[in-house]
Amino acid sequence: MAQKKNTVFSIREYSPSDKHVIQSLFRDGLLEHVYPAFFKAMSHPDHIGIALSISMAGYVLGGSSYFQALLFGSAWAGLIYFCCHEIYEGYVLRRLSSDMADIQAHYLENPDNGLWVAEADDKGKSKVVGLVAVTGKRGADEVERFDDCNGGVFGGGAEFGQDAIDGSYGEMSHMVVLFPWRRKNLGTLLMEKALDFCKDRGYSRLIVDVSSPQKAAISLYQKFGFIQTSSHRNTHSNRWFSKLARINVKQMEKFV
Repeated sequence: MAQKKNTVFSIREYSPSDKHVIQSLFRDGLLEHVYPAFFKAMSHPDHIGIALSISMAGYVLGGSSYFQALLFGSAWAGLIYFCCHEIYEGYVLRRLSSDMADIQAHYLENPDNGLWVAEADDKGKSKVVGLVAVTGKRGADEVERFDDCNGGVFGGGAEFGQDAIDGSYGEMSHMVVLFPWRRKNLGTLLMEKALDFCKDRGYSRLIVDVSSPQKAAISLYQKFGFIQTSSHRNTHSNRWFSKLARINVKQMEKFV
């Protein structure tokens, strides 16, 4: 049997012509976590119990109506889905109006930051299939960090004292791999690029925040030796959305 050919990826620095495809990749990569987050939340015993109770109330109030029982239960599920969607959609909108609005200025004109795209051959044409971005933080920047979610992954940060030398560290603000090109070692290549950048810039550590439904991302970070330093539910959405969606943000870091 012929051996399956490995996919060859080319990782290069972002160019202005990539802007629209990168923004689309970023948005799609984030919003794909809505359904996993929803199913994870709805499978929690608390939500199962509430859904059953609401359905039973609908059944009784509707005069033994199975339709109304289903309607009441669906309304609860719809609320949980709405919360999950708003968390990720809100993050996307914030980032598209901040660093992703002017990628050239934020990532290319600032030597402390970097953004790279991964290309692969798709039916004879080169296609952008992944991205990774690192934002450098220097000393006093620690107090200005914010905890957001990305998908890839959640934009990272830390709330510790200064690092041993000058307080500088790298924050992996974005990492996304297009679905058909996953499980082909691309995530590893992008992570290596981010870590090499941190070493070149003299950063002592690389930090990332990741949402709890992102099992594959968490597994990749653990593979590279990242350790979880804290966990919170500050998704910058309404606090009740985070509680109902049961989404935690895991802060992870690796010394480089």
